[in-house]
Amino acid sequence: MYSFDSNYRVRYADVDQMGFMYYGNYAKLFEIGRVEALRNLGVRYKDLEDGGIWMPVYENNSKYLEPAKYDDYLTIRCILKEMPKVRIVFDTEILNENNKIIHKGLTTLVFIKADTQKITTCPQIIIEKLSPFFK
Repeated sequence: MYSFDSNYRVRYADVDQMGFMYYGNYAKLFEIGRVEALRNLGVRYKDLEDGGIWMPVYENNSKYLEPAKYDDYLTIRCILKEMPKVRIVFDTEILNENNKIIHKGLTTLVFIKADTQKITTCPQIIIEKLSPFFK
């Protein structure tokens, strides 16, 4: 299993009239989490795209437990529980400043060759970087 934490401060532009983070913004936090989790491994989305691999979202699920509020300092915990094959599945937990899980999500992406737009297997660089966490 591989896990990485990144942080995010809820901005005024993120909230609705009640001061709660707008529900659509949780998907943005999921993206921040997975991009930073891969970057921490030494894998950048831009490099994958430059190498001809796209990673579109196949499925995204959210469970709202408590609202994030304006000016909250959140932890985005991104977890990979299994080695990717043609799909990569990111479990995400969003924790508030009291370290309480306020949101859970699951995002599945597929690997696609940009030139053919056909599904392909996980790039070797990701397998190499994740292997130590799954032995």
